[in-house]
Amino acid sequence: MEGSREIGTHYEGVAARYLASHGVVILDRNVYNRGGEIDLIGRDGDALVFFEVRYRGPGSLVDPASSITPGKQRRLVRAASYYLHRHQLWNMPSRIDVVAIMPGTTRKYRVQWIRNAIQAD
Repeated sequence: MEGSREIGTHYEGVAARYLASHGVVILDRNVYNRGGEIDLIGRDGDALVFFEVRYRGPGSLVDPASSITPGKQRRLVRAASYYLHRHQLWNMPSRIDVVAIMPGTTRKYRVQWIRNAIQAD
């Protein structure tokens, strides 16, 4: 794979397929707004879910979920809030989840879905 954008797109696809296999309906990908970027937006039951997809390759010193800095968490909350406001969805249950992807040992990837990973203060 080439640059980081292509790598990101690839692993967002991996995450989208994983989530779809677990009943999540993917509504949108790579949503940019004034608040920031949201990798995936989906519906899990009645909840609107904003997904941050993280990949770390072999030899990485930090697991993917731990690589989300406090600044990135604030940007995700701001982006999700802006999206809810812009689409007048304030009354809809929503959350921010993380999909962490690493190389697997028995499968190609090891995927960890962390629900409610990032909370607004």
